[in-house]
Amino acid sequence: MKQPMYQISPEQGPRVVAIGGGNGLSTLLRGLKLYTKNITAVVTVADDGGGSGMLRRDLGMLPPGDIRNCLEALANAEPMISQLMHYRFRDGSLAGQSFGNLFLAALDGISPSFDQAVASMSKVLAITGRVLPVTNENVQLEAFFENGSSIIGESNISFCKKEQNCRIQRVRLIPEHPKALPAVLEAIAAADAIVLAPGSLYTSIIPNLLVDGVVDAICKSSALKIYVCNVMTQEGETEGYTVSDHLKALFKHGREGIVSVCLTNSESIPTAVARRYAGEGAAPIICDWENCEKLGVRVVHRPISTVENNLVRHNPGHLARELILLHAEHCLHKAVKELE
Repeated sequence: MKQPMYQISPEQGPRVVAIGGGNGLSTLLRGLKLYTKNITAVVTVADDGGGSGMLRRDLGMLPPGDIRNCLEALANAEPMISQLMHYRFRDGSLAGQSFGNLFLAALDGISPSFDQAVASMSKVLAITGRVLPVTNENVQLEAFFENGSSIIGESNISFCKKEQNCRIQRVRLIPEHPKALPAVLEAIAAADAIVLAPGSLYTSIIPNLLVDGVVDAICKSSALKIYVCNVMTQEGETEGYTVSDHLKALFKHGREGIVSVCLTNSESIPTAVARRYAGEGAAPIICDWENCEKLGVRVVHRPISTVENNLVRHNPGHLARELILLHAEHCLHKAVKELE
């Protein structure tokens, strides 16, 4: 990844709060740290699958996986430490489990709370910025479908949606309205830009909006509020969704106007790659400009995707650069308006 050309040093960069989970959030963070050191990542804790789910069930802790990915993305530790955190066991009862997950689990065992365990791991990895769980409460995600059926458990939603063959109507947390970490609300209040990161719409992004206080804090903030839309639809969550469908889901679970800008991808997808995705029920997300405008959202179309190992992903550097430019543009318009 090339070092960015940007006049302001990362130390003086804007205060950015990035909200989400999964690979989308960590991808965004890898690019953002090149432009600003003033980053707060707010991460969902609704995951219950894979290695995180196993530790959650066995130890009663919050899921470490998404948190660990974000910490690794912002890490500035020695290469050996980063390699160690990323290592996955190959054999035995720990097969598939990440050492980073186990390390965070050990810190959780000796810390007063999960967020303090995350803070301790942040120091070990010498991360840029901060990583915060959105809440310290043990929550589960429940999805309701248009045919009236429902399912509990983040890891069950995709399979159930395909089985029911209908759209997700809404999701909720159990218990409902868990309290947000105070540091999360403080970071949002102080932010210059708030970014809803790319990622699974119903299982990585929206769960953060269901935590008590988060939506109110975002709406009260004078920061620029951006949603980074996914490049492709996601099998088991958003088949057939347009950009405006994503925005409507965010507004339904949060509040109308929770974002004012939507950043979408304009880079073309290679035919062979698109064909492979089509075989899995996924496709490039169509940008229905007029419907987005009716929602009061400005759509910005930029080349922010890349193809790696035959998979379509956001390009960390390109994505971060466009977000920083949008913030600079926002500041300029604000300054001009104040002078009028």
